[in-house]
Parts: sequence; structure tokens; C-alpha cells
Amino acid sequence: MFRCCHACVFDSITTSAPMSRRKLWIVSIAVSLGLSYCIYQVLFATYMPRDSFSGSLDPLSADGLQIRNNLLAHVRALSLDIGERNLQKHRQLEAAAEYIADKLKQSGYEVRFQQYEVAGKPVSNVEAVLGGAELAQQNIVIGAHYDTVAGTPGANDNASGVAAVLELARLMKTRQPRRTVRFVLFPNEEPPYFQTPQMGSMVYARDLKQRNVRVEAMLSLETIGAYSDKPGSQTYPGGLDALYPSTGNFIGFVGNTESGALVRRVIRAFRDSTRFPSEGAAAPASLPGVGWSDHWSFWQHGYPAVMVTDTAPFRYEHYHAASDTPDKLDFDRMAIVVAGLQHVTGHLANE
Repeated sequence: MFRCCHACVFDSITTSAPMSRRKLWIVSIAVSLGLSYCIYQVLFATYMPRDSFSGSLDPLSADGLQIRNNLLAHVRALSLDIGERNLQKHRQLEAAAEYIADKLKQSGYEVRFQQYEVAGKPVSNVEAVLGGAELAQQNIVIGAHYDTVAGTPGANDNASGVAAVLELARLMKTRQPRRTVRFVLFPNEEPPYFQTPQMGSMVYARDLKQRNVRVEAMLSLETIGAYSDKPGSQTYPGGLDALYPSTGNFIGFVGNTESGALVRRVIRAFRDSTRFPSEGAAAPASLPGVGWSDHWSFWQHGYPAVMVTDTAPFRYEHYHAASDTPDKLDFDRMAIVVAGLQHVTGHLANE
């Protein structure tokens, strides 16, 4: 994960001619400083406040059961009733946007479509805004993409994230937050538009920046429904195996180095309120997986953003496959995560 930028010092020791004591002393100091810097990078990326929960999960309360049932209904509607949804399946993509808008309206929101054109076809970001009070000019964005990669119904990727945003919007509607909360669903996160100007989140974040809208935090909900208690069910990129658990029963909070403070704020709020395993990382954006969702678009415009994820391909064998169907997801655990994210959203909106 972290390549020491002072590694060349070690090379110089083995390739150079014999050194004087003074030179050896200087090299030793350089090596020590280099190692210290590498250790600092690792600690900065992986240190998180509080301890992750471990142990048996609590049974769902009545409110938790309602969240679970709503999540299940949303995921089934998007992945089974609508199915594959992308620019090649444009009718289904528009049907997903309409479904999202209808559910937000049922929760009492006014809905705005931010329409733009890609390859001669209209696509839309779908937004609902919960107005803030004394800090209304400061914004929290909760988002997820509603499109799928070709050939998959996308139950986990990313009907799970969309369902969570819809539930958070419903749960937050009766609140009066200090900051404004924007619930936004994006198209075109998947290839071939991934990390291009045609991503819905890029269009949305660019518009916010051009209008000088202040964003305090963005949470991107990306594949949050797959969990396993089987040892060895979790893998990692870049040699992180030694630093994180090998069992894929946790929810992850991932940001780039610049969003490190936000990652820690978010995971602290989650751990303070929720008895569920969680792990966090504030890692270089170049590490595979760190920038693989809509939070990346907000980084490009200087906004702090965090991805909330079950880690997708590092755990879920049905990632980007035709087998990504609702029966593969754990809706009980997903409901606990969403209840925790309600506390996180409230904390960000009111702290």
C-alpha cells in the first residue's frame, strides 16, 4: 500500500563504495527518518478513533425491521422489476430515476432532476434537499449511483446504496438539521463513464463548485449489502492484509489522505452509536479501490468525501456479475448499517 519514498537510501548502502563513519552516520539518520515517515503514513491512514464492535449483533427493533423491509423492497424493485439500467438500457435507467423520485416524494420532498445529455440521450441526477437552520449555507451530501454495469441487475452494486439513501432521506425528513442535507442519486458511475466528465456525480459536484456551494462532507454509499462471518472472506489491495481483519463482516469507511479528518469523524459517530463491526482508512487515492465511486468526483472539486462500502470486489464474488441479485444480500445487517448512518448523517448535519 505505502511505498517508502526513501527506499533509495537502502539501495545506496548496498551499491556504493565503503563509507566513512561520518557518511555512515548520515545515511543511518536518513534511513531512520525515512522509516519514521513511512510508519507515520501507515498510522495516519489506518488509525481510527474508538474500537470496532465485536460480538453478537442485537436483534432488529421494530424500527429496524421497517428499515430492513424498506431496503428489501427498494433493492427488489430496482434489480428485479427494473433490472439492468444504464445508457444502453436507457428506458430502464429512466425508470430507475422515476422510481427514486417517486419514493422521495412519498417521503415528503420536492424533487429536482438535474438533466444533461450523454451520447445523445438525456440522463438525470435526482436530488431532494432537507433545508438547514442556522447553518443552512453549509451542506452535507449523501449520494449513491443508480446505474449498473452491463449485464447485471445490480442488487448490491448499487441498488443497495440507492436503497440506503432513500431510507436515510425518509428517516431524516422529520428532523430540522442545522446544516442542509442533500440526498442525490447519480447515473453513469459505471464504465465506460467511470471517472469521466459524464459521471452524474462529476456533473453535480462541478455545478456545486461553480455556484460556490459549501460542502462540509459527502458520503458515497457504494455496495453495502454483502457480509460474511467466514474466515478468509475478506481480501485487500496493496498489502493491507496485515492491518485489517480477514473476515468480511464489517462496513468500511474509505477516504483519500485529504479526507482523513472526515473519515475519522464519520467512523467515530458510527462507532459511538452502532453495535456493528466497522473499519476505516484514509489512504492515497492511487491505491486500488480507494476512489472507486462517486466520492472521487467530489475530491476533484476540493470537497471532503468518504465512501461507505462493504468493499465490493474484495469481498463480494458476484460483483459486476449477472448473479448480483437480492438473495445474495444480508438485509438484517444492512438495516443496522443504515440505522448507524442515520446517526452519522445527523451528527454531520448538527455538530
